Amino acid sequence: MTNTKERAEDTCPIAYQCRLSLSTRTVNHLADLLRRHLKAIRSRWRILAPGKIAVIVLAVLRHDQRLADMAGGSNVSESTVRRWRDELIGLLAAQAPRLDRALKKIAKKGGEAVLVDGTLIRTQRRTGKADRRNYSGKHRSHGLHFLALTDENGRLIWISAARPGRTHDNTAARHDHILAHLRAVGLGALADLGFRGLDNDILNPVIVTGYTATRTHNLTSGQKEANRVLAVGRAPVEHGFAHLKNWRILTKLRTDPARATRLLRALLVLTNLEINR
Repeated sequence: MTNTKERAEDTCPIAYQCRLSLSTRTVNHLADLLRRHLKAIRSRWRILAPGKIAVIVLAVLRHDQRLADMAGGSNVSESTVRRWRDELIGLLAAQAPRLDRALKKIAKKGGEAVLVDGTLIRTQRRTGKADRRNYSGKHRSHGLHFLALTDENGRLIWISAARPGRTHDNTAARHDHILAHLRAVGLGALADLGFRGLDNDILNPVIVTGYTATRTHNLTSGQKEANRVLAVGRAPVEHGFAHLKNWRILTKLRTDPARATRLLRALLVLTNLEINR
């Protein structure tokens, strides 16, 4: 048997197709955003048109496609796709609303309350002591903690910066001054038991949480009914998180935690584009 470098048959790179379950409006928004950016920085050309770049980046975000796979199918390098992804994420994150402006907008529309909750975005487990703070005992997994606000219909209006996974909801809310921002615009908030103790104003509470039983005190029928009503009112916030986590890149983050804040805020903008189409 002799060695040969000849191929057994003619081969060529194979590119497969998959359905990108996003609206044309979302693709056009991202493409227009890139066109305006290229005009602002006076970039003469890109190897692909802005529309095709938008589709590639959306495929990476929506289906968690590997950068090398998308690069091979488009005849560009992996570093080029990575640069496009980071560039568009930065442009989208800049469009995410600030907390004070988001609450003022809800108040101007006649809203009376918002829904607040925290969530854990799982990340890859990293070695070393520095990653221990990202371990969440509640979820028994490594990740990053995010605090989010939605309106009464479950539409995401704001998301916080990334914090270590062990961060408690109350701690995150205090760092972001959620209570002060709500009082400033005259809005209330519905929250779960993780936010108990955040608002100690008994006469005029802003953040409403449920009742909890103790070893020496069982809940009355009225308190149980109040918890059921609160649970129904808080249900849309879970729908908001579900829409956000439809972006499969959040299944298990492989990006640098320092860039996770921009990524989540960019996905918030894209999620609202899809919901409001």
